[in-house]
Amino acid sequence: MRLAELDAVVVGAGPNGLAAAITLAREGLSVKVVEAAPTAGGGCRSEELTLPGFVHDTCSTVHGLAAASPFFRSLPVLGIVELCHPVAPLAHPLDGGLAAVMHRTLDETVRGLEAEGAAFGKLMKPLTTQVDTLLAETLKPLRLPHSPVALTRFGIRGAWPAAGLARRSLSGEASRALFGGTAAHSMLPLTTPFSAAFGLILSTVAMTYGWPVVKGGSQRLSDALVSHLATLGGEVETGRRVVTMRDLPPSRHVLFDLTPRQVLAIAGEDLPPRYRSALARYRYGPGVFKVDWALKEPIPWSAAACRQAGTVHLGGALGEIVDSERAVWTGRVSERPFVILVQASLFDPTRAPAGRHTAWAYCHVPAGFREDVTAKIEAQVERFAPGFRDVVESRHVMPPADMERRNPNYIGGDINGGLQDMRQLFARPVARFDPYSTPNPRLFICSSSTPPGGGVHGMSGHLAARSLIRRLRSRPIPAGYR
Repeated sequence: MRLAELDAVVVGAGPNGLAAAITLAREGLSVKVVEAAPTAGGGCRSEELTLPGFVHDTCSTVHGLAAASPFFRSLPVLGIVELCHPVAPLAHPLDGGLAAVMHRTLDETVRGLEAEGAAFGKLMKPLTTQVDTLLAETLKPLRLPHSPVALTRFGIRGAWPAAGLARRSLSGEASRALFGGTAAHSMLPLTTPFSAAFGLILSTVAMTYGWPVVKGGSQRLSDALVSHLATLGGEVETGRRVVTMRDLPPSRHVLFDLTPRQVLAIAGEDLPPRYRSALARYRYGPGVFKVDWALKEPIPWSAAACRQAGTVHLGGALGEIVDSERAVWTGRVSERPFVILVQASLFDPTRAPAGRHTAWAYCHVPAGFREDVTAKIEAQVERFAPGFRDVVESRHVMPPADMERRNPNYIGGDINGGLQDMRQLFARPVARFDPYSTPNPRLFICSSSTPPGGGVHGMSGHLAARSLIRRLRSRPIPAGYR
């Protein structure tokens, strides 16, 4: 064993890779993170994409899961960065100038939904009152629950197709659209079992921890994680691309903040054939087509409530959202795609010059989709905000191929690290009791391709590191793998 050998190297400096490194460093292990890009952060980075002085997040902006994450809440990081909370986490405009609004508490949301509020409250109250228990049970691999009653309450609802649960449990167009749009973050057809689970979790987080943005851009959160790792003795090296295992510094263990396709390309020779075959069968989901805008002034929404929301879902009634998400799975994009829009500068003025603003939006598209859907996205904004195009000063477009070039984990534009349907919720990336370990005791996977999946929560990296720590405490590495 060489004296310079590290306890672990983490490949990839996204939130999960940094979370894995921090977890190991807190246990006194020597760890280094290597990252191909010039900056750390993965899907949690910021750049001036349009004009000087306009800060845009290249992917994630809204950090409800980070605020709620048991791992992030165990760190000083959330006290270092400033979280800016919109007046309302979410608005969903409907034709006619009205909007359904998700407020920061369930009681406020119920009042705002008026006649539809009682049914919405009945659906969500068992979850919002036990939010920390719910997150502790769901932000991890499938195991015997510590709180079976809470998990059963969630599971009975979450196993439904989102469209079916909305029509069964909610009483009107506004609340159904509000829930359906939130469930559409799953990137699944809303007629698919377990698509409701995403709507339930994200809605619960919005009405308890909020959907905040990081002041100054998402890069600040990544930088804070890097700084915290440094205080623990860990190191991040950027600009170092890993193509084979020979490109890595000497280490006893390697954790990959990468998807299965990339793990196979780098370490396939170090894995047994059966496991390689299982990784090769891993399925990726649809992509996203994203547009960033520099704006002369705020978006001129018809519904005043949209001017108070950090996130705006553009999709009309539930049936239209269902049709839009189904179209993606048939290889096309609807003429009226469901659009997720974020207007962070309304609540964080540091993101644009005085009086100006930024916003971004994306819609789901088939993996690797090559057509330009900018006009469709902007038409959806214009539908609910007439005059929107007049306030656009500059735009930057990222089709799926560009998303993947910026972050190789986004295969075909898939920002979730792989499809999150029923099978890959419970067997992610393969069916294995410890999904983070591999048959090679030196190698672990810590990306969003492991439970609990996509989102900036750090739990995949944290749990992968805990898996390695358990191995170190229980048994040494066999001689053939050293």
